Amino acid sequence: MAQYLFTSESVSAGHPDKVCDQISDLIVDLYLEKDPEARLAIETLATTNRVVIAGEYRSNAVVSDSEIENAIRELVSEIGYAQEGFHHERLEVSNFLHGQSADIAQGVDATDGKDEGAGDQGIMFGYACDETESLMPATLHYSHRILQNLHQARAENYQDILGPDAKSQVTLLYQDGKPIRAQKLLVSTQHAAGVSLEEIRKIVLPILESSLPKGWMPNKEDILINPTGRFVIGGPDGDTGLTGRKIIVDTYGGAAPHGGGAFSGKDPTKVDRSGAYMMRYLAKNVVASGLAQRCTAQVSYSIGLAKPLSLYLTTHRTGKVSDQVILDWALENIDLRPQAIRELLALNNPIYLRTASYGHFGRSPQADGGFSWEKVDLANQLQQSLLKAA
Repeated sequence: MAQYLFTSESVSAGHPDKVCDQISDLIVDLYLEKDPEARLAIETLATTNRVVIAGEYRSNAVVSDSEIENAIRELVSEIGYAQEGFHHERLEVSNFLHGQSADIAQGVDATDGKDEGAGDQGIMFGYACDETESLMPATLHYSHRILQNLHQARAENYQDILGPDAKSQVTLLYQDGKPIRAQKLLVSTQHAAGVSLEEIRKIVLPILESSLPKGWMPNKEDILINPTGRFVIGGPDGDTGLTGRKIIVDTYGGAAPHGGGAFSGKDPTKVDRSGAYMMRYLAKNVVASGLAQRCTAQVSYSIGLAKPLSLYLTTHRTGKVSDQVILDWALENIDLRPQAIRELLALNNPIYLRTASYGHFGRSPQADGGFSWEKVDLANQLQQSLLKAA
């Protein structure tokens, strides 16, 4: 279509599902900080003044129940929850973590005659496009930005007015495949009792305008702010949260396929996580090199086996060379064994809590390995090898 609308949503760090993602990744970081080879699969449930953690771990390090509970309370406080129905001091923490199955360990662990195998079977996708500087879909990019700016405004000026739970949704008008302006904007933000909708609009409207490119704001009637009229009860008190329920928010906002698994709560031997990070790394470098305007990559694994079962790549007919040429280069130059991915992207570091809100992709790579999959250090090599040879 020459013109079309596309929509993505985001949720704040205070959304109940995101609270759970952050708690699960907090526990992953607590173990990896002491034991970079720790194996973890952590699930969290949060409801009215209660947090339940469950799952499996294997580690040479000891992380005590009290360490975990204190860290959870500190995190909940940092997110902003000191409400009657969800308070960092009053919530009850129930810990049901237990040891990892020996059957899984047998299949995954490296031995003298066997490489480290994938921690599970599955398919993982990565995506990149040239719609934004971060090479992310514009709808999701701006949905995240709105909530990041709302969070900052709340922390600096509106803690007595706004609550930590919020959601955004951005609908953009595309012309010839490129976003040209916002068609609809939607923000729902938790607030204190007694605060009027007009007060909320006065706070949110400037944040929306500052979050979008100049001239992109839609008409007033196309900007929806707290459309139910009231959002006082929120967070885990208003809606039970679970780890892994915001996988589209975590990835590409619906602009690309998603594999079968969530990310948070999993150590990097779990290819649900590391494989998806590697596919983003591949797709982003293809676009950053100038080889294509869009790229989707897929990899698949079997539990216990090191080498992937398949690798797929498409540039959606935007490539300057054939997809087969790019795929052949990737197969020859990129090691997709789980251990190799962990080493290349420094995934054994405690870098995961920061990924658990506002998206795992489209962020800036950090010195300690955080968001290392956002590096574009393959772009020049791709360009030299494929683009100049074309």
